[in-house]
Amino acid sequence: MSAKSMRSFAFGLIIAACLSGIAYYSTKDQSTTKEVKEPSVEEMTETLASEGYVIHTEEEWREQLAAAEKAETEEKEKEEAKKEEKAKEEPKEAVKEKIVYRTTVTVTKGMTSIDVGEALKNANIIKNPMDFVNEVEKQNLSQDLKPGSYEVDSNMKLKDVISVIFKK
Repeated sequence: MSAKSMRSFAFGLIIAACLSGIAYYSTKDQSTTKEVKEPSVEEMTETLASEGYVIHTEEEWREQLAAAEKAETEEKEKEEAKKEEKAKEEPKEAVKEKIVYRTTVTVTKGMTSIDVGEALKNANIIKNPMDFVNEVEKQNLSQDLKPGSYEVDSNMKLKDVISVIFKK
């Protein structure tokens, strides 16, 4: 754009702004808002009640909260009493059961100790496959992994699992 056309464009914007200002300030204030009469408390209560709402005073609300809290504490006390009764009925020496997972790990040609560690973790024999890998490397057994099927369980210690798989 040339300087002359730029000036003409700016002059046109100034004229449009002036005309808009004149139109804005010369018109009378014709607000479209209507004065609304504020409803009384009774009218608001009736309107809300007709819509299905329940209206309480502050005092009624506090009474209901107190009653709800009382009912809740009574319910908790009943539950605690039931738990105490069950505890009395149950034998003192409860047997703690432990789940033992047993699996057969099949090592195929080309598997690494990392693959075996992942298989053992998936079978819930060990928790962390990297512990298995690190222990195998610590014992310099990573090259001694041979294909075959090995039976292990989750009661075994990590060293025992390694000794079964690597048959020391």
